[in-house]
Amino acid sequence: MRIGLIAPPGVPVPPPAYGGTESVIDRLARGLVRAGHEVLLAAARNSTSPVRRVSGTVDAPQSAPVLVDTNTDLRHVLTSYAAMTDVDVVHDHTLAGPLCGRAPVGTPVVATAHGPFDEMLGPLYRAMRGVALVAISHHQATTADGAPVAGVIHHGLDVDSVPEGPGDAGYASFLGRMSPEKGCREAALVARAAGVPLRMAAKVREPAEREYFEAEVKPLLCSDVEFLGELGFDEKLELVGASFALLNPMQWAEPFGLVMIEALAAGTPVVATPVGSAPELVEEGVTGYLATGVPALAAALLEVPRLDRATCRAVAARRFSSDRMVAEHVRLYEELLSGPVPRYRPRSSRGVSAA
Repeated sequence: MRIGLIAPPGVPVPPPAYGGTESVIDRLARGLVRAGHEVLLAAARNSTSPVRRVSGTVDAPQSAPVLVDTNTDLRHVLTSYAAMTDVDVVHDHTLAGPLCGRAPVGTPVVATAHGPFDEMLGPLYRAMRGVALVAISHHQATTADGAPVAGVIHHGLDVDSVPEGPGDAGYASFLGRMSPEKGCREAALVARAAGVPLRMAAKVREPAEREYFEAEVKPLLCSDVEFLGELGFDEKLELVGASFALLNPMQWAEPFGLVMIEALAAGTPVVATPVGSAPELVEEGVTGYLATGVPALAAALLEVPRLDRATCRAVAARRFSSDRMVAEHVRLYEELLSGPVPRYRPRSSRGVSAA
């Protein structure tokens, strides 16, 4: 197949540091090529993904905020769709694209809902009629509220490319974005309650992130709770691989916790709150623990050394590989080329297990 991928213009593909969506797009693009398909990627001009690319309209910032103005977004979308004249399927990862772009007549459009179906984004997703909308977790799909979800495809990664970490550094790790919903403050409180050293790495670029850090997180830092700033991908894997646990006390129903499967691929168990996608990604007592509240999370953190790191990595390879992600996307593309847009059915009606 000839598959056109459209990435948001705000971050290069792959991202130099923080950028979950762009990491997923890069892995999908590379995986599709490995599987024998032709890929045309529309992304920021300074992207380096080794696939055929549309010349972007803007250089995405390497370290500045990832916000892009509306005019740039629209120009990127229109330029991207105009280049998709010779593809079989367009797979759009932007928010505006499925609403503003025009694919060639008869060319199916797939869109991945990387954001939540909340009050702000939900109306936009519900307006995407005629588009095969992909949810990234079953929990997210259950909140679609009328959005045309065609199916659920969990993110994946190349487990073999993730170094197997020893987990012997004596600390827990936290990775993410410096914001209340990611649970940065809670991570510090949990580690202090458990008497466990914590090493935190997070994106702090935007004013709200800096304000949150100064007001809520910085006062909790001490010799055992250390903030490292934002790390590149390799540094991030080194940090989480050396830690005995990833602490991920999310305070919102995150559609997919990419950092959790990255940790599992490194062999590192996860301690998280049971919200959003977490129960689909963490197998209780096997690859981590799910708990609510600082005392319960602290107790779970102390139990993690009992878990087997080799099992965590094996589960990541079985459930969250790039090959699995690519195969499920290809299956959806083929369905669209041979028939109408499919409709998602909840797991309970299909007998599908999260594992």
